[in-house]
Amino acid sequence: MSTENQTGAAAQLHRDILTTLLPGFDGPVAPDWVLARLRDGLGGVCLFGENVVDPEQLRALNESLRGANPEAVIAIDEEGGDVTRLFYDRGAPFPGNAVLGRIDELELTRRVAAEVGRALAATGCTVTFGPDVDVNANPDNPVIGVRSFGDDPVLVARHSAAWVEGLQQTGIAASAKHFPGHGDTATDSHLALPVVDVPLETLRERELVPFRAAIEAGTRTIMTSHILIPQLDAEAPATLSPHILHSLLRGELGFVGVIVTDALDMKGASGAHGIPEAAVRALAAGCDLLCIGSKNTDPQLDEIVAAIVEAIDAGRLPADRVRDAAARVRALAATAPAVPEGPVAPDVIEPAHDDEEIARVVASFEVADSVRGRLLGAPGVGTVVRVDTVANIAIGFAPWGPFAAEAVAPQPSWLSRAELVPVAPGEVLDDPAALAGPVLVVGKDLHRHAFAREAIDAIRAVRHDVVTIDMGWPSHDRGYADVATYGASRLLGDAVLAFVDGALAPVGAR
Repeated sequence: MSTENQTGAAAQLHRDILTTLLPGFDGPVAPDWVLARLRDGLGGVCLFGENVVDPEQLRALNESLRGANPEAVIAIDEEGGDVTRLFYDRGAPFPGNAVLGRIDELELTRRVAAEVGRALAATGCTVTFGPDVDVNANPDNPVIGVRSFGDDPVLVARHSAAWVEGLQQTGIAASAKHFPGHGDTATDSHLALPVVDVPLETLRERELVPFRAAIEAGTRTIMTSHILIPQLDAEAPATLSPHILHSLLRGELGFVGVIVTDALDMKGASGAHGIPEAAVRALAAGCDLLCIGSKNTDPQLDEIVAAIVEAIDAGRLPADRVRDAAARVRALAATAPAVPEGPVAPDVIEPAHDDEEIARVVASFEVADSVRGRLLGAPGVGTVVRVDTVANIAIGFAPWGPFAAEAVAPQPSWLSRAELVPVAPGEVLDDPAALAGPVLVVGKDLHRHAFAREAIDAIRAVRHDVVTIDMGWPSHDRGYADVATYGASRLLGDAVLAFVDGALAPVGAR
């Protein structure tokens, strides 16, 4: 099937091919090639942190995108926690999934999801790639962690359903991810192909429980994972596996909505084949909407379209499979709320949190018995050792924790008065004994990083007024997490500021 001089059925099939594609682009304004592709039928775009300056700019951007194609899907990774795009410049004002799971109040989970949905609807987005419904079975997981509601499948299932319900009541479509479950991995699928070598029965009892709940709650889309499950398919990762997507997701679980891929530029999907061939295989496996990645280009889309056309001509990819995928994408887009007229109301984007709500988050922290004794009665914190690890690609470089909270709302606090000592990979603390005390070490997933463990061990060897605050997912033994917050969103940063402030002075002294 040549793409030249297309008429009739051939032209419609070419448009259907474009409808299955969801590229990203660079910058806060839609490039001409994106608008042209949208007019030709491009399925939509996926927005990233570099596309967002502020809510009004995002609303205007989405107005231009949906003006070019009213059926465009405007997708964004807004999980309401550490993974945020709407708040990429300042951190999200939401607790994140792991904290919601620890509080375990379904109405709170619904309310937070609804707040996320209202913010996205106000800016003209139509789909968010959330909730993350993975069961975080491996505490060393480098890519899920606090994005999960927890390690108990039943708890994760009930909160997954509540999040879907809360979000979708606002008109924004949910995307439960990462099917059939990315929680029991020790490899980041952005960088390599993780292997989960478990039988189907284990998946049914653990990973699939939250997906069933999300489907029953009506999730409009499900995102695939680039993981290899040898006992289901020894050759193809889930995104490229007809058995996993058709037999398991469509068949056994009965999902009828849009199957969307995780980004095809990730090594777990395209490392062995390249993006164009991965796109062909994903469509053939049963995916409907192909998230290409970020900062894509017009020539890249030409290559992908050409590969799909060639596969159809060669009989490797049925044209009806493409037509079916495009029809599902259009049906999804048809239900999206209209782009509202500006300006965007600030209180819709930034929900207020009172002291009671902050206290509820603080109560979810896991705190060693000796922590308050190491801080009680001190006039303040002497040193904050900030541990900056290599950014998780999914999270990116969004501000985090108390540092994000302090930057957004500067206030006299123990953090502003303390000496800040940053430590990054390859760096060693110069004289830990000389640090002013008490010393707080603040980082994420501290136990997973050798340089962080070495820094903590060095400080503990020479002093006893050290408190480690892990804002990631701690290890089972909690050896490097005196305080575990299970998240590093800006709201969690506010909670850390309040927790330490309360621990410094005796009760009633403030």
